[in-house]
Amino acid sequence: MTYKEKLDDKIKALNSTRVFKKITPKFDLSWYVKWVASVLILVAVCFRAAGGFHTFDLYFSFLGTLGWFWVGYLWHDRALILLNGALATLLFTGILKAFI
Repeated sequence: MTYKEKLDDKIKALNSTRVFKKITPKFDLSWYVKWVASVLILVAVCFRAAGGFHTFDLYFSFLGTLGWFWVGYLWHDRALILLNGALATLLFTGILKAFI
């Protein structure tokens, strides 16, 4: 018996309408991208909080946001695509302004 079968049996045994199975993919490409992107955004926030590392904040935020944009594309999630597409555009503008 596989893990999935065991989980399905447990959910059926509960006989509840409030129990939901997690439907986000696990250990596929999007799973790795979302975790790497999340770590990149956390690193960016650390640079922001430390102060004086504005350029690194922009770089890590931009890369993390691109990662989440890609996840939104893989999941066909328009909200993630819209949010992270807009954020990536704004962050890229900030990167360009940092060099001009």
